[in-house]
Amino acid sequence: MELLVVILIIGILAAIAIPSLLGSKQKAVDVQAKALVRSAATASEAIATGHDGSYESVTPAELNKQEPAIRITAATNDAYLSAASGTASSYAVTATATNGDEYTITRDSAGAVTRQCVSPTSKTGCAGGETSSW
Repeated sequence: MELLVVILIIGILAAIAIPSLLGSKQKAVDVQAKALVRSAATASEAIATGHDGSYESVTPAELNKQEPAIRITAATNDAYLSAASGTASSYAVTATATNGDEYTITRDSAGAVTRQCVSPTSKTGCAGGETSSW
């Protein structure tokens, strides 16, 4: 009888822990993409510093050259930089997480920085909805 109670308690604890762990994995995937897009934004600023304040050279290949840790090819186990573009006074960089969520940092010509999340696959990956800011 005591063994049955112990097994029941372990089963209840497992039922509580498994959903919690699955939620943690989702958060980890999103954090990886956020970190990547933030690194790309920092590299974009570094490129502009070397080009008289112009972001025109911001491309995935140039960002990868500036910071080799920025992955620019799609992979099933890592986030990657899916888009990057720049003009003389603005840039936009987008990282795609392994679950399909896309995180974008945009700097406009006035210097305002915006962060946006789009969840085209699951429709709920961005704070429970299809889009949000972060």
